[in-house]
Amino acid sequence: MDKLKKVLSGQDTEDRGGLSEVVETSSLSWDTRIKGFIACFAIGILCSLLGTFLLWVPRKGLYLFAVFYTFGNIASIGSTVFLMGPMKQLKRMFEPTRLIATIMVLLFFALTLCSAFWWHNKGLALIFCILQSLALTWYSLSFIPFARDAVKKCFAACLA
Repeated sequence: MDKLKKVLSGQDTEDRGGLSEVVETSSLSWDTRIKGFIACFAIGILCSLLGTFLLWVPRKGLYLFAVFYTFGNIASIGSTVFLMGPMKQLKRMFEPTRLIATIMVLLFFALTLCSAFWWHNKGLALIFCILQSLALTWYSLSFIPFARDAVKKCFAACLA
């Protein structure tokens, strides 16, 4: 458990300069960080579930779904900021191994909201929500060693 704490809080790395340590260090205790993570993640799940229930509301349901589902996913991703800190989270999001996945997730977040608010296109909003889920799954798999390779091999075996 101590190793996990060190890795997630960024203390398990080599010696760095003083300024980068100050920027990346969180003043929150480990217990507070865990509580913040759980609260933010729970809010994200609740927003996504609320969006799913609002899908069946006449006329405005799909728009409400797109908005709540997107905000729920943003809150879920944002919850990890409590564990790693904002700077380390941003650095890890834009590492070369997950750069494309991060860009796709952010792009589909924006396109989902654009299709709901500006373009008023329900079909596009639903398609972008589905693509958002797929991109977010691929992004999440990038944090698990060899998970994306396993998924690729599984799909290759299923399609062969």
